[in-house]
Amino acid sequence: MAISKKVEKAITGASWIRKMFEEGERLRNIYGSEKVYDFTLGNPELEPPAAFKEALKEIALKPVPGMHRYMSNAGYQETRQSVADMLADRTGLLFTANQIIMTCGAGAALNVVLKSILDPGDEVIILSPFFVEYKFYIDNHGGISKVASTKKDFTLDIDAIRSAITSRTKGIIINSPNNPTGVVYSEESLKELGRMLADMENQFGSQIFVISDEPYAKIIYDGLVLPSIFNCVKNSIVVTSHSKDLALPGERIGYAALSPLMENAGLLMEALVFCNRTLGFVNAPALMQRLVAGLQHESVDIAEYQEKRDILYNYLTALGFKMVKPQGAFYLFPESPLPDDVEFVMAAQKHNILLVPGSGFGAPGYFRIAYCIDKQVILNSLPALKTLAAELGMTG
Repeated sequence: MAISKKVEKAITGASWIRKMFEEGERLRNIYGSEKVYDFTLGNPELEPPAAFKEALKEIALKPVPGMHRYMSNAGYQETRQSVADMLADRTGLLFTANQIIMTCGAGAALNVVLKSILDPGDEVIILSPFFVEYKFYIDNHGGISKVASTKKDFTLDIDAIRSAITSRTKGIIINSPNNPTGVVYSEESLKELGRMLADMENQFGSQIFVISDEPYAKIIYDGLVLPSIFNCVKNSIVVTSHSKDLALPGERIGYAALSPLMENAGLLMEALVFCNRTLGFVNAPALMQRLVAGLQHESVDIAEYQEKRDILYNYLTALGFKMVKPQGAFYLFPESPLPDDVEFVMAAQKHNILLVPGSGFGAPGYFRIAYCIDKQVILNSLPALKTLAAELGMTG
C-alpha cells in the first residue's frame, strides 16, 4: 500500500508507550491479567469524581433543547467563563471568556496553538525528557523541534534554554507536573524563565510563547502548590485537559487559555478559533463542555495516587533504584540499572513487568513507571521487581 513515506518512517519509530502497552495485551492473553504488571500507559484507573456522575445524570434526565447542536468554534460562552473564573481565582489576573477556547483535549489544544503561531521552519524548544508526541505535533505544522536539556534533577536549566533560542524561535513547551519525571517547576525558576525570555525577545525583536502543557496540574503531592505560568511569563499559554484531574481521557475535553497580559492576544485568539475549525476538530464535545463547566474546582482523590507513589518509591529505592521523588503527576522515572535502558526494559519483560524506556522520552538511561493503575497490581508486582533487582545484582 502506498502511504506517505514520512508517516511510514514515523510509524517505524513510533511511541514506545504504545508498543509496550500492546505487548501487555499479548502477555495478558497468555498468563492472565493478574500475572502481568503493566506500568506503560498513563490511563487513569480511578473513576471520575461523584460530582461528575451527578452532573451527567442530571443532564441525561433533564436534557437542554439543542444541546447537541453546533456552537461557536471557541466553545460555549458559559463554559469558557467558568474556566476564566477559575483561572482568575488562582492567579489574581483578569481573565475573561475571550481568553479561553475549549478543545478536544490537550493534544488538540497543542496542535491548534502550534498551527496558529508557526510558519514553516520556525522553531519550538522542548525540554528533555519530553512527552514523545511533542515532536510530531510540531512537525505537523511545519515547525522544527529543538531539544534543550534540564538539570540532573530534571528542573529547568535556564542557560540551556537560552542557548537553544534563535531568531526563528516561536515557542517553548514546558510540562509541569512533568511527564515522565513527576517534577514540578518552582515559581522562582519560572520567573527566571520569564525574565530571560523578555531579554531574548528584546534582542531578536520577536514574541516567544511559553506553552505550558498542564493536564496534571491538580495532581500535586505533599502539600505543594503549582505555580501559575501566568504569574511568571507574559507571553504564556496554558493547554490542558480533564483527562487526568477528572479521569476523563476518553472524552477528549480540554482548553487553551491565553494570558491577559499578552500583547496581540485578540489576534491570537482569532487564529486559535480558525485553526480549531480548519484542523477538523470544529469544536470541543458539546456534552462534555456542559458537564465540566461546573467542575473546574473538582478532581479525583489525589491521596490515592500519592499512596501508590509512596509504595513504589519506597520499595524501589530500598532495592537500590535511584530516582528523583515525584512531586506530582503519576509517574516514576528511575535511572536504568543497565547502561542500555531498552535492554533493561526487555529484562523486566521476562518477569511480566512492562515499563517504558527513557529513550522514548529523549532521555536514554532511564525508564518510566506509570502508577495510575490498580493498587493490587502494584502490590502483586513487588516480588517480581525484587527478583529482577536481584537478577541484576542490585543490593539495595
